[in-house]
Amino acid sequence: MNTPNESKTESQINRRDFLKTTSAVVAGSSLLSYAAIARGAHIATDDTLKLALIGCGGRGSGAADQALTADQNVKLIAMADTSAEHLKKSLENLTKEHPKQVEVPEDHQFVGFDAYQKAISLADVVILATPPGFRPGHFEAAVNAGKNIFMEKPVAVDGPGVRRVLAAAKIAKQKNLKVAVGLQRRHQEPYLETMKRLHDGAIGDIVAMRCYWNGSRPWIHPRKSGMSEMEFQMDNWYYFTWLCGDHIVEQHIHNLDVINWMKQGYPVRASGMGGCQSARNSDCGEIFDHHAVEFEYADGSRCSSQCRHIKGCWDSVSEHAVGTKGTVDTADGRDFVIKGSHAWKYKGKQTMSPWQAEHYPFFDAIRNNKDYNEAERGALSTMTAILGRMATYSGRIIEFDKALNSELVLAPDTISWDAKPKPQCGSDGLYPMPIPGDPEWLKHIV
Repeated sequence: MNTPNESKTESQINRRDFLKTTSAVVAGSSLLSYAAIARGAHIATDDTLKLALIGCGGRGSGAADQALTADQNVKLIAMADTSAEHLKKSLENLTKEHPKQVEVPEDHQFVGFDAYQKAISLADVVILATPPGFRPGHFEAAVNAGKNIFMEKPVAVDGPGVRRVLAAAKIAKQKNLKVAVGLQRRHQEPYLETMKRLHDGAIGDIVAMRCYWNGSRPWIHPRKSGMSEMEFQMDNWYYFTWLCGDHIVEQHIHNLDVINWMKQGYPVRASGMGGCQSARNSDCGEIFDHHAVEFEYADGSRCSSQCRHIKGCWDSVSEHAVGTKGTVDTADGRDFVIKGSHAWKYKGKQTMSPWQAEHYPFFDAIRNNKDYNEAERGALSTMTAILGRMATYSGRIIEFDKALNSELVLAPDTISWDAKPKPQCGSDGLYPMPIPGDPEWLKHIV
């Protein structure tokens, strides 16, 4: 993996410049039967597509399984990870599931921070599923190499990283590359049905929104004897901002992306508060365990956002909106309901998981040379979540454009096992956390 530092762009990037672009696939066309797409995904040609998996953890392995399921004429031929153990386990599992589609000889198994470069060079299609802090550099490399790309969300952890993705996305369009981003709700049947009605005016103009990802803290890997600091942080990437962006970015991006989808736009500013209320130790890293953010959109409407990792509290993963003619509630695994003069409830049966569904239009676009590039949209929703983190960490009102054009790079200057990450434990054995309102912290936040 390379150092995710900022590359130069032609000019300072403004959020409104990207609001003028439209996504390659609109909701209406996405309502085509996934089964029909599945049947046609590899009819256009008999050529085998060579697939490389970059990042062999749970999500990467899942994405590879779904890619191989979506197109029977795809073959996994290369894998890369910083952990030989993760790579081996992933390869074993994928071979069991897809014995005729997995052929990764030992000389196509690459381990190390630069392993992605070797795997990318061998493939037609790449899956990028490492910790998000590496995504901008890996995306650039895949675009420069002329590969079609499925990359997991979020696509960056800071403003410079988002700008790198946006710049590479333009080059990908020029090269006619297909790019998918793992915001799977965009391909989920009840969400698609609901959004079509909202954009047709079912609840009128949307004037207020709220969204939640409130739950418990995910996995923690205790520090092992003899681990270097870089090894520990890589093993616990979820708890270090330079690797994951904090859980408001890594996880809550899904809900914020739905709100942006509802509004068909992106916020102009945000304010908020957050902190860490749970019991702390060095294994918990440096991220907050709760964020509450108010996002303001260009028309003056506002979204109240919450995400939390604290046991014993009320949980919710959902989105809601109030319009001039009604309301809407959406929640994965629960009811999708519109109330008002155009009352409606989703009564269909979800025929496949959204993680599977998002691969069919991607491979259909590759096989049949259709325009397909979700990178800009994914980058701007990633930036929405980063904006929220910057607001909670600083305690300030932060403008979207200022956040996007920030020069703050979170990653260390070099990436190696003996490199020294910026977060370091204090004498109390704890990693320092941002102090909202403290002027000394602002240079590390904004």
